[in-house]
This record gives sequence, structure tokens and C-alpha cells, in this order.
Amino acid sequence: MLELNEVEQSRKEKIAELRAQGVDPFGQSFSDALSAEYISGHFDELGTSVVRARGRVMAVRGHGRATFMVLADMGGHIQLYVRADVLQEPAYEWFRKYIDTGDIVGVEGTLFVTHTGEKTISVTRLWVLSKAIRTLPEKWHGLTDVELRYRQRYVDLIVNPDVRHVFEMRSRIVSHMRTFLTERGYLEVETPMLHPIAGGATARPFVTHHNALDQDLYLRIAPELYLKRLLVGGLEKVFEINRNFRNEGIDTVHNPEFTMMELYEAYSDLAGMMQLAEDVIGDIVAKVTMKEQVVMEDHEISFARPFARISFDDALHTYAGVGLEELRDDATARKKIAEFGIHMDKSFEYANVVNEVFDKMVQPHLVNPTFVVDYPIEVSPLAKRQADNPQRVYRFELFVDGMELGNAFTELNDPIDQEQRFEQQAAAKARGDDESPAMDFDYVRALQYGMPPAGGIGIGIDRLVMVLLGVASIREVVLFPQLRSRETAE
Repeated sequence: MLELNEVEQSRKEKIAELRAQGVDPFGQSFSDALSAEYISGHFDELGTSVVRARGRVMAVRGHGRATFMVLADMGGHIQLYVRADVLQEPAYEWFRKYIDTGDIVGVEGTLFVTHTGEKTISVTRLWVLSKAIRTLPEKWHGLTDVELRYRQRYVDLIVNPDVRHVFEMRSRIVSHMRTFLTERGYLEVETPMLHPIAGGATARPFVTHHNALDQDLYLRIAPELYLKRLLVGGLEKVFEINRNFRNEGIDTVHNPEFTMMELYEAYSDLAGMMQLAEDVIGDIVAKVTMKEQVVMEDHEISFARPFARISFDDALHTYAGVGLEELRDDATARKKIAEFGIHMDKSFEYANVVNEVFDKMVQPHLVNPTFVVDYPIEVSPLAKRQADNPQRVYRFELFVDGMELGNAFTELNDPIDQEQRFEQQAAAKARGDDESPAMDFDYVRALQYGMPPAGGIGIGIDRLVMVLLGVASIREVVLFPQLRSRETAE
């Protein structure tokens, strides 16, 4: 059983008393009320008319036979004024006894402005819509145990308007991205969350079991291979905004489930995806956040276009002082890994070494939006080879504030080349690289029917919101981030 302190136990007893009086402490609908924002914005227009409002009581302060309260809803807050001679006895005493901070109430009354200039409702009637048992904290945002804010996000949202603002802005960013794409002819689709083969990216999957089919399935790590099957089927411009799942570590930029926008366009290429990335982010900056510069902790990020560009090779030489070919030699690679202080959790495959060196030594230097281009083929199994340099592929990753924000290819549509790369990944898996995907014969079969030349891009929504709003942790932009479990009744 959840424990209650003395004050909370008293509130629970009030619920029993209200029920004994025939008052439902959890109320009825109250849908015909005006929002606090509307009342404040149309205050003069509403004049002396009777208004109805509803929300949560955030503060109560008494002055003799009168009480001021702050009523908050999603749009803002409005002051309430409850007087004994207006509410009338014994209703006023009942109100003083049974209405507490945190309760959700409905009110009816007339408008006036206090001598301090505060827009206020003079309450003539009041309804209990939901009696709160637990008390709201006074200094929730300053808690040392920030995980408590994430575990009890519902309280975080009640007491911290800045937190609510982040999630309202997140919703607007996603909505704007969706509108931006659909207005340009992209079709929004939904593809499976349960995959028979974990493919479309290199990552450790979550595994589940389907009883009726008696087979293991994987929570998807990426929708890529299903979306490209749609290109084969003749849907030329498709996108999906949805969850991916990767059974990996948790830190300030990683959550096991995260939201991606993934898009594919037939007859486009890497240049088209680069332009699209700049356009969609630029449009969000111009019309939603309206801030081209964002302060992120101790530095500033500029979203001025065009974004910077650097090749993978040049970035590796500039920031790590090592070349791709040097890392092919096992002894040299191990020496460099030791010098850089990198701990390899993955197998010592060339692709893993390259990725680790890049992630640890290069990424932190890419602060302003930067396209890294010309990736080695070994780390890009689904991208098309460059015509004049077959060891490089048409791929970019977009980095902002030292983290990957987007990933794009000129898509590989050659079924023979794709099958060979799958076979190489399967061989790496057999050598112990458990993140390499298994052979996907059906995807190869789909390519054999003919997939048009195409460009594709994925943009991480959580990270995009982070950098556009200047938020340093992914947990601040995910409503309910994954956390280590605690006792249920804490």
C-alpha cells in the first residue's frame, strides 16, 4: 500500500466526509468553461458577464473573510477571489475546509481587476472536480534527485511551466514537420514494430516471443527496409514518424526507445536529402522556435544555412590524427584505441573500430550543424557506392552539438551488391559481432523486382528537439524516459 503522511491522510479523510455529504469528490464533466488564457486575452470583451473556468488550485492564501487562489490550466493561470459575503455561509466555511492546493475545481463568477492590476474572477459558485490526496512539492525543480522528476513526470508537469513548454514545443515541432512533408507530396505510412529479422541498422535489438507463431520477434531498430519495400511497390515519396528500439546504454543522448522521422524518395539522391534536411530544419527554426541561435550550456549553436560540410576522412585526420587505412591494420588499430583511451564494448571488427574512433574523437568537435560526407563502405551497408571511389558511399550524417541528428544515403538498389553486403554482415555476426544483422532474403527478393534510384534520410526527433530548445539531456524531451526500476510503492 502507498504510504501517506499526516496531511495526506487528512485529505483522504475529507474525501470520505464529502461522500457522506452527498458530494462527489471526483466530480462530473465541466466542458463549457473558458481557459485562463482566453479569459486573460478577452478580459475587457467579457466585461461583467458571468464566466466559468476550471483547473488546478496552485496556491491558496486567506485574508480574513476572503481568500485568493491561483487556478492553473494548460494555457496559463488566473486569480480567483472567494469572499464570504459573495459565496455566502455556510458555503464559504465549507470551501475553506475542503479545498486544498492541488485540487481540481470548477468555478463560476464575474471578472474584476484588483488594486494591484491582477485580472481576477470573483467566485460565486464552486465545484470539486477532483480532490487531490497528495500534496504538491514547493521546490520540485531544484531536487537533487532529478530522476524523481522523470519518474513522477505528472508532478513535474504540474509544478514546472518550463517543462510543459518543452513538451508543447516538441508537439509543435513534430506537427510542423509532418505538415511540411505532406504539403510536398510525401505520404505518411506505418510499418511493423515487430520484425522477424532485426535489420535496417546496426544495433542490439530487444527480443520477444510470439506464442501463436511460436517464433522470436524483434522490436524494430529501424523501419528502413520496410519503407524501401514500399518504393519497390510504387509509393515514390514515403515517410514515417514513429518509435525505434535499441537494447543499448542510457545516457544524456540515448534512450532505449526513441522517435525517428524516416523518409524515402524515389528518383532522388544524397544531394536531395541534404537539401531536404536543411529545408525542414530551417522551416522549423523560422516558423516554430523562431530562434536561429540556441544557447546550449556554455556555447551557442547557429542554425544559419548552409550547414558546414566535411568529409569523413578529413574529419578523422583533423580531430583524431589518424587515417582510415591506418585503422585497417589490427596492431595499429589496437594501439590507437589504447592511445585514445577507448574501451571497445563491441567486437574488434574494422567497422566497429572506425565508428568508435569517430564517435569518441571527432563527434564532440562538431558543434554547429555539420554534414559529414563520403563514408567508408564498411560502416554503411545500405548506401550506394560512389561511382569514382567504390570504397566510399553516398552517405552523410548530420551532427549538431556533438551528436548525430540525421543519417542519409543515396540508397543501394543493386540486389547483387546488397546480397553480398548482407553476407559480409552475416560473417561478422558469426565471428561474434552480435549487432550485425542476419541475412534478409525477402528484402533482397524485393530489390530483385526493381527499386528505383532513391534518397533516404532519418532524423532523430528527440535530439532535434534537444538542440532546437537548448536542452542538454534527452530525458528532458521524452515524457517518460526509461529508468532503472524501483519499488512500486515508494
